[in-house]
Amino acid sequence: MSPIVSIVGRSKSGKTTLIEKLVGELKLRGYGVATIKHTPEGIVFDEPGKDSWRHIQAGSEATALSSPDKLVLIKPVTREPNLDEIAYLFGEEQDIILAEGFKQDEAPKIEVHRREAGPPLGKVKKLIAIATDEHLETETRQFSLEDIAGLASLLEEGFIKPQRERVILYVNNTPISLSSFPREFITNLLLAMASSLKGVGKIRSLAIFLKRKPR
Repeated sequence: MSPIVSIVGRSKSGKTTLIEKLVGELKLRGYGVATIKHTPEGIVFDEPGKDSWRHIQAGSEATALSSPDKLVLIKPVTREPNLDEIAYLFGEEQDIILAEGFKQDEAPKIEVHRREAGPPLGKVKKLIAIATDEHLETETRQFSLEDIAGLASLLEEGFIKPQRERVILYVNNTPISLSSFPREFITNLLLAMASSLKGVGKIRSLAIFLKRKPR
């Protein structure tokens, strides 16, 4: 799937502001970016009585609200999904996904630190950098909060470029890790099959979905 990096930090540290600036810088560099925001509060899109609410109440497993300028997917869940499960819904078109929050998840993380917001979080798993307004005594790589170009280059060189060409295999909605041989074998096989079909031009991306009856 697209590489995911979480932006974490204390409340009022500037996580959303940093994501806004990183999205803008990465878009200027020609990359596609998606974002995920974690909120501990419930979100309400399907208010009681609305058509979407009625669809869900009738038993629909998911419903979408479509308008000329946006699309909203509503999918009830029985537990809070993890980052990979959310990212799976995005597909593979974006070059990187920036998540706000999810500090307990396994994704690599950049911490946003402001002196006035309190000390750094501490014991953050897979912390790759800290964006800070003061020098910190830490071995983790540090960037100024204003060094958006530097942070964007970190994401570009460490996550985007290495995965611009990728083959992802999902089995039962779970991504499967592929070593070089099966990755190359699957790629060549799929490209050969698709290229032989009438009307297929230059292949930039390819998606196949298989659903089998339970036995």
